[in-house]
Amino acid sequence: EVSKILRLARSANIAVTFRAAGTSLSGQAITDSVLIQLGDGWKGYNIEADASKISLQPGVIGGHANKYLAPFNKKIGPDPASINAAMIGGIAANNASGMCCGTAQNSYRTLDSMKLILADGTLLDTADPASRAAFSSSHNALLEQLQSLSDQTKANTSLHDRIRHKYRLKNTTGYALNSLIDFDDPFDILQHLMIGSEGTLGFISEITYRTVAEHPYKASAMILFPNVEITCRAVAALKQTPVSAVELIDRAGLRSVENKPGMPDFIKELGGHAAALLVETRGASKQEMHNKVAAISSTLEQFETLQPLHFTDDPREYNQFWAIRKGLFPAVGALRNTGTTVIIEDVAFPVEQLAEAVHDLHVIFNELDYNEALIFGHALEGNLHF
Repeated sequence: EVSKILRLARSANIAVTFRAAGTSLSGQAITDSVLIQLGDGWKGYNIEADASKISLQPGVIGGHANKYLAPFNKKIGPDPASINAAMIGGIAANNASGMCCGTAQNSYRTLDSMKLILADGTLLDTADPASRAAFSSSHNALLEQLQSLSDQTKANTSLHDRIRHKYRLKNTTGYALNSLIDFDDPFDILQHLMIGSEGTLGFISEITYRTVAEHPYKASAMILFPNVEITCRAVAALKQTPVSAVELIDRAGLRSVENKPGMPDFIKELGGHAAALLVETRGASKQEMHNKVAAISSTLEQFETLQPLHFTDDPREYNQFWAIRKGLFPAVGALRNTGTTVIIEDVAFPVEQLAEAVHDLHVIFNELDYNEALIFGHALEGNLHF
């Protein structure tokens, strides 16, 4: 049915947009033309015998995929804050990553194969040799052009280096141009270009991920610093430690959740420049987890904190911390007056420039009277939301 719709839309020059859960905050699932809603008919999944891979249709909720993998101590790599509502179609099409996967375990890095449908209605299964052979025959010109683009990009030293530089950050802006230098096989280039393409290059009808380990032992700490500069210097130091996630929350962000259950009372008394890092580490055993906590704590001894450093491995406590972090945007939105708008942006900086970036954002907020603005995000990747 999707193939037929795409062929008809193409012949009539009509735009088509795909929508899964519609949790995106940037309008990718909105159109004034044809909208293809993917839901109940697209919830199929298959786990390989050793759970090293999982194949998922676009209507599977990300959190459900992790539930299917939980008995094997595995999970999918992408970990967006909306994972309990977002569906695989959007997670892959937006290259959504989230708090714990960084750039190492996102859809781009953990993609094994996919089934995709192009605008002319052609179905390609990149894991099926027969499908690849048929596609090579019918779309040889496309594959040759991708190969040529790849060869040109690799041969252009300045362009190659610029792409490598840009995509070392948590960069999901535009197409995955890094596929042109990361891969030699045009099929690999094609399927990795689909990741993050927001449905503009074709329809992903199934994606197979290489799964990642879900370590059973976790510990988290909410670490408070007197100012953003010290907070960001701590982030740079933590990059060399065995952390799984490091999330930054500025004073305005802390203020927006200081009355939430589980937040310590002293947060209300913090100075106006305080900031926090929510840090998590994981281990395959309790001892491994404790060793990682010790290493992280030792690294942080050089930095001034407002409270003694305390990691908790109590699920009730650390789940509360992470629920607060995941709820920051909804908490801010709920404070807006009816009829007004909440706007969110997403920017990335080299970690060594994070303090300067946060400072400059605060200056902009003050200059433009955005008095309720706040900053939070994936500090370890230099990725901030505001």
